[in-house]
Parts: sequence; C-alpha cells; structure tokens
Amino acid sequence: MRRSVAKTNLITLGIESSCDETGIGIYTSKDGLISHKLFSQVKLHEEYGGVVPELASRDHIQKAIPLIKDALKESGVELAQLTGIAYTAGPGLSGALLVGSSIAQSLAWGLGIPALGVHHMEGHLLAPLLESKKPDFPFVALLVSGGHTLLVEVTRIGQYKILGESLDDAVGEGFDKTAKILGLGYPGGPALAQLAKKGDKDRFTFPRPMTDRPGLDFSFSGLKTYARNTFIDFPNEKENIAKAFEVAATETLTIKCKRALKQTGFKTLVVSGGVSANLSLRESLDQMGEENDVSVFYPALNFCTDNGAMIALAGHYRFLAGQSNENYEISIKPRWSLEELLPV
Repeated sequence: MRRSVAKTNLITLGIESSCDETGIGIYTSKDGLISHKLFSQVKLHEEYGGVVPELASRDHIQKAIPLIKDALKESGVELAQLTGIAYTAGPGLSGALLVGSSIAQSLAWGLGIPALGVHHMEGHLLAPLLESKKPDFPFVALLVSGGHTLLVEVTRIGQYKILGESLDDAVGEGFDKTAKILGLGYPGGPALAQLAKKGDKDRFTFPRPMTDRPGLDFSFSGLKTYARNTFIDFPNEKENIAKAFEVAATETLTIKCKRALKQTGFKTLVVSGGVSANLSLRESLDQMGEENDVSVFYPALNFCTDNGAMIALAGHYRFLAGQSNENYEISIKPRWSLEELLPV
C-alpha cells in the first residue's frame, strides 16, 4: 500500500543505469543535492574497445545496491525517509535499463512510495540546474554525447521541441570512432581531445558538415571518414588530424547553436552531455556567447557524463508535479523522444 507523502520536503533517490555508468543521487526539496555516487565501467569495456551490453547489465546488478547504501550513509538519510525513487527508463541499453527499473520499482513497492521512469536526456538537459548559478527558462539546449546530438527549444520543464539532431553519428560517436582510427585508447573522446592539444590547427582544414545549407540538423559520419582518409595519407600526423577534427566538430556545433538562438530569439544556451566537458567546445561557445550577448551554461565537469544526480533532480521536479508510475510496473523505453514528455 502506498503511503501518503507530504511535499514540504521531498527526498528523491535517483538511479542511472542506461549505459556503462552506475549513478546514484539523492535530492531534497530543502537542501538540494545531498549525495551522489558513481561507478564507471570504463576499465571493464576497455579491452573490447566499446560497451558490451551484457557486461554492462551484469555490472549494474553488482554495483547499484552498494552505491545506494553508500549514498544513504553519506547523506544521513534513512531508507524509510525516501519519498520517491526516480530511475532512467530510456533511452539506453535495454538490459541496463531493466536493472535500474527493477531495483527502483521493487524498492519503491517495498517502501510504499512512488517510483517514476525519467528520460535520460531530460536528466542531461536539467543538469545545469544543479549549479548555484542556474539558467532561466526559456533557453536553447545543446545535448551532446556518445549517442545523441540534439538542439532543443526548452520553454519549461517537459515542454521540448527538437530543432535539430544528428542524421547519422552523434558527435561523441564521431570523436570515439576517429580516436579508434588514430589508434588511441578507450574511451576515445577524451584521448582525442588530449592529443589535439599538441596539434597545429592550421595544418589541416576539415569540412564543417551541413553548415553550408539552411537547417539545424547534424551529420558527423562524413567528418570521421575525412579524418580516416587524411590519416591514410599522413599517418605520422596524428596530433594535427586530432586537432583538425576537434576544431571542425566544435565549430560545426557552434554555428548550429548560433542559428538556433537566432531562430528562437532566445538569449540563453544550455550545453550538457559528455561532450560538453570538452574544453575547446566550451571556449568556442563562450566566445560565440560573448559576441552575441548570449548567456551559456554548463553542468560541472563531474555532471557532464551520465550520473545519478541529474536523474534524482529530473525525477524530483516531476514528483513535485504529482507524476509517478501508478502500478509499480517494470517498464523501460529504449527509444524515447523528448517531445513525448509531459510538461511540468
């Protein structure tokens, strides 16, 4: 039987298990984020050069409960004090999502509190709200990760209009694949960015995909191919190729953001997702913001990648609005558009 919960101080547990990171967060109405724990599976998948879904699922099973216990201990919150549990319901790897959903729904049922499946990309989109300096609505959001590249018009929480998206590889996927071409380590994005620091930005000029035509969609598959062909011709210039790729990718994203801001008339840009940690991208977007009187917001570096804090936050806002799963059904949505969400 579900117990009644007062909304004066909601305490939300968030569980993130969509891919290769197990994240736990606890967010309260009174004190905001009071604990977050994260375990990355990078070492587990490193020898395979990419995420192995079955291994990811098994590791979530092993790590989630201990991390929940650690977060509760750190925060000083008793299990019985939780008022709601939010979990990533999608998009993501089916097996990995099922682990988080099963734990969340079972725990919520046992405690008699509501559970709620949260959209992974909404978590990223709202992550900058964890910071002391928060963006005001409305804004344009650039969501950039290994699996997604999205430009979103955000009017309020839950009211989203997709302005543009990648037609093939996401930008993070482009970074990873280019890094693999160059023989760099896994994960490739950070390794390529590190190598690019040694490169000469004037040595090669790569194309800025789809910036020579109207629209806000992206395409990074051809940019990766251009890098591969350049590497075949110049195998001893990895640093310069890495730099050329990074510059082309960041400038492409910046051009599209500028277009989206002009199209919407908004003066605030929110940038989130794993690739938002790239310092060259931040420099490019900050410069664009200064030149166009636009305020640019990012999450802290430790909240750019997948984490439980953003899921706790997103779930918290929806619990405040009275949303929850009614019957503790273990449900996931591996493919799920932001535009399907209900406004808060």
